[in-house]
Parts: sequence; structure tokens; C-alpha cells
Amino acid sequence: MIELTIQIPDDLACQLQPVQNHLPEIIRIGLHKFVPTNNLLYTEVIEFLAGGPPPQSIINFRPSIQAQTRVNHLLLKNQTHGLSAEEQTELDYYEQLDYLMTLVKAKARQHLSVPL
Repeated sequence: MIELTIQIPDDLACQLQPVQNHLPEIIRIGLHKFVPTNNLLYTEVIEFLAGGPPPQSIINFRPSIQAQTRVNHLLLKNQTHGLSAEEQTELDYYEQLDYLMTLVKAKARQHLSVPL
């Protein structure tokens, strides 16, 4: 186990004081829920969905070539050399986003099959 020293604001230190024995778990949960702002595919999907696309556009959505290339690179590297912790986290985010888009596309297909 590694000892880690960080500086945090006083108000956060007060909030953490009662749960200090659970800090590793809190950090683990926080990292799991953290969405990286520099993740290309997340940015693409958020911008796309923020535009309120119609169901057919949702079904037709595909990631950019850049995002596909990055995912393919991570998958190949994972098979051949293994990934760093940061790369594994990035790949995990891509997998979560892929699952989310699968659900969104399924719902969009349902909307198209319902007569108006």
C-alpha cells in the first residue's frame, strides 16, 4: 500500500474527517463516477445528444474516425502489451459509453416503430 499526502480545502477536510477510515473506498467510487473531459468520444456523444437529434439520427450515429482509431489502439494494446491504469480507465469509459449508446439506439428504434 502507498501512503499519499494531498492538500485539500479546509471545508473538504471537515467533510472527510468523520469518514477518514473510508477514504480509499470514497476515492475508488469517485474515480469510477468521474467522467474525463478530455475523452474524445464522450465529447462527441454529449454534443450530439445535446442537439436533440431525431430517433433516426440517433440510430445512424457513429463515432468519428479519430475516436474509433483510439479505441482500436487501446484494444490492440490491451491484447499485446497490456494497458496502463490510465489507459484501462479510458477503455472502461469507452465501454460504458458504448453500452449507453446501445440502449439509447434501442429506445430510438422503439420510437420509430410506434405509429404517431
